[in-house]
Amino acid sequence: MKKRKPELLVPAASLEVLKTAVIFGADAVYIGGEAFGLRAKAKNFSAREMAEGIAFAHERGVRVHVTANILAHNYDLEGAKDYFRELKDLKPDALIIADPGMFALAREICPEIDIHISTQANNTNYLTYRFWYEQGAKRVVSARELSLKEIKEIRERIPEDMEIESFVHGAMCISYSGRCLLSNYFTGRDANRGACTHPCRWKYALVEETRPGEYLPVFENDRGTFLFNSKDLNMIEHIPELVDAGIDSFKIEGRMKTALYVATVARTYRRAIDDYFVSEEQYRANMDWYRTEIAKCTYRKFTTGFYFGKADENTQIYDESTYVSEYIYLGTVSAVTEAGAASGAAAAESGNVPKPLCARIEQRNKFSVGDEIEIMKPGGENIPAQVLSMYDEEGNPVESCPHPKQVIDVRLSETPAAGDILRVEKKET
Repeated sequence: MKKRKPELLVPAASLEVLKTAVIFGADAVYIGGEAFGLRAKAKNFSAREMAEGIAFAHERGVRVHVTANILAHNYDLEGAKDYFRELKDLKPDALIIADPGMFALAREICPEIDIHISTQANNTNYLTYRFWYEQGAKRVVSARELSLKEIKEIRERIPEDMEIESFVHGAMCISYSGRCLLSNYFTGRDANRGACTHPCRWKYALVEETRPGEYLPVFENDRGTFLFNSKDLNMIEHIPELVDAGIDSFKIEGRMKTALYVATVARTYRRAIDDYFVSEEQYRANMDWYRTEIAKCTYRKFTTGFYFGKADENTQIYDESTYVSEYIYLGTVSAVTEAGAASGAAAAESGNVPKPLCARIEQRNKFSVGDEIEIMKPGGENIPAQVLSMYDEEGNPVESCPHPKQVIDVRLSETPAAGDILRVEKKET
């Protein structure tokens, strides 16, 4: 069978992140509306933002998938009908659904939109795939507990035009296909309705039943032991095996992640996939670059999960729950312009004196004049640059930008382009 080049499917928590994902190499993005998705704490998209995001993506040949994958209760259904009517007008490329009732509503209200079956539906065998295909689903997202061997068998036993989507990177969940009850039990916030508090990352102790209230700490080291805390999935070194298994869409987890995370992961997988489809030799030759770049995103150590059989004994992280984070996100370049050009008054006062070209960003973390930073470009280049000067929106020079989301014009020793990301390596303290 001829190798099919997989889709690179990237998450987006906001309109800013969607645009970043598109610019940095996604073939498709998946987003959530303000209800009915499984990331209630994500910023998510209003109808206006969704319309703008879909238009931005479609103009660049990128598809948009919208999540509606809660496990619905009776009181959700009337609102879901209204939501699907709204999506019918917005025209995304696909809906991601787990619940059969929600599936039935979507088929009734917007049958022209493809439906993809969420991993929350626990899709572990080829008969399940065939069932959903017969109901009208275009694609099924595999359970994360499947091995590549199992996925390859599914591929061989389902219709040629049915698609398989599988997670290749991001956070793993302690519970089967993410269907967790811990959050609901401890806090009343239901993970299956988008409100997970991630109790799998917490530190636990033991209590012996005849000694209630006496907590016995479990120690791996002086930080304690985090019994349920999993490493993050990372399959960047296994693109050939994923392709060979017949996976049609490589899915990145992270619909609550920053633009920097999304850009880093999207760019790295984009290059790895493209290199492999030039030749396996080129892919192998660039492996050090993939490893180095993927480690620059925020992550919780790495694992290959269940792909090569039973998850290995080192999949859990027992001694800590913190992320590894090597770079700080400063902002995305929205335009290259004259300093203070947003202010007509500043421009008028300057007469015909040309102003320096600057990168305009909405600042995410503080940095200052004189700092050494890095310009991260969609094509793979990382360009060192020094901050020469900074200006506020009125064109007034400033020495630093301490206020998050402050619009700043930054003059650098190297001129970036719109869409580039500015980041800085964390200094060890």
